[in-house]
This record gives sequence, C-alpha cells and structure tokens, in this order.
Amino acid sequence: MTDKGINNDEILTIEASAHCDGPCGVYDPASARVAAEAVQSMTKKMMALEVPDTQSEQFVRYLNTMSRYAAIKEEEAQKCKDELLVLWTDFFKPQHLDSIPELHDTFWQAAKLCSACKVEVSVQHAQELMDAVESIHNMFWTAKGREVPWIRAS
Repeated sequence: MTDKGINNDEILTIEASAHCDGPCGVYDPASARVAAEAVQSMTKKMMALEVPDTQSEQFVRYLNTMSRYAAIKEEEAQKCKDELLVLWTDFFKPQHLDSIPELHDTFWQAAKLCSACKVEVSVQHAQELMDAVESIHNMFWTAKGREVPWIRAS
C-alpha cells in the first residue's frame, strides 16, 4: 500500500507505441533544405568578406559580421542535422532499405557534413551538404510515392 492508499499491485499499465516521439505523421525534408541553404549562404558570405587593416574601425565591424555569419552557419548546420536525424530515425523504416539501399550511408554522410560545416568554413563541404540533402529529398519523396521537384529558396 502506498501513502495515497493505492495498492501498487493494482496499478494498470498501458502499453502504447508510435513510430516517433510524437506520432503526427508530418514529415518533409524541406526544413533540412532551408537550413542547408543557409549554411551554404553563410559560408559563401564568410569567404567573400575582405579583411581590413587590423588597426582600423572597419576591422571591428568585420569581426562582428564574421562572428554573426559563423553563429548563423553553426546554428543552421545543427538545425539541418536535427531535421535529417528525425527523417532518418522516425520516418524511414527497415522496408525502405529494400528500395533505397544507399539510405543509411547517405544520411550518415549528411550528418557528418553538418558537423563539418559547423566547425569549418568550406565551400566544398557546404555544397556536398546541399547535394546530400537533395539526395535525401529524392529518397523521401520516392518512398512516399510522389514526385516533388527539388527547388531551392536561394
């Protein structure tokens, strides 16, 4: 008997299951694409910034701008990774591997690219991330039996 007068032997246990943490059934790789585009945009902006004389007022502005670009790039790379991991672990099922044998490797590589884009400034890796997200877009819509064109916002 507990202190609230409920016998522990009488507690009813209900088992529930769902394919994800919140069984909404709403998935779309578009949010990963938008985040990857932001990573690519910030990377290009960082590479294009010209470094002024370090003893000038413009250098302080440069540092501020570079810091903002870096923060946005890292935040968006993490968003992209989070969105991809939800698709990979919640939407895709073992039966998808029959028709999409490259699924696991593509997601794994994309997640690694998100991490690389957070810690470095690489136009090549930002483009590789976009390419991986495009592949995932195509896998996703193929698995849903729909043809949805790859359209970039930028």
